[in-house]
Amino acid sequence: MKKIEAVIKPFKLDEVRESLSEIGVNGLTVTEVKGFGRQKGHTELYRGAEYVVDFLPKIKIELVLTDEMVDAAVEAIIKSAHTGKIGDGKIFVSSVEQVIRIRTGETGESAI
Repeated sequence: MKKIEAVIKPFKLDEVRESLSEIGVNGLTVTEVKGFGRQKGHTELYRGAEYVVDFLPKIKIELVLTDEMVDAAVEAIIKSAHTGKIGDGKIFVSSVEQVIRIRTGETGESAI
C-alpha cells in the first residue's frame, strides 16, 4: 500500500477529485494548508500599505491506495492539477505499513 500526498493550487481541487473518481479512487482527505517553494510568495497592497505574503494558500490531498493504483492516481493528479505555471505543486508517494478501519477492525487492503 502507498500513501499519496499532493499539494496543489486551491482552484484545481474539483478537477483533481473528479479525475481520481474516474479511476476508482473512493476516498481522500483534503486539508487547506499554506506554504511556499520556488514561488516565494508575493507582495500585496492593503489599505495603501504594501506587505509581503510569505505563505501561499494551497490544498493538500492525502490518499492511501493499493500499489497497483498508484501510477494511475499520480498520472490523474498531474494531468488535472497542471497549469504550466510556477506553484503547480508537488506529489509525494510513500509506503504504508498498516491500515486499520476503526469501525470494523478490518486491516490491510480491505480497510482502504
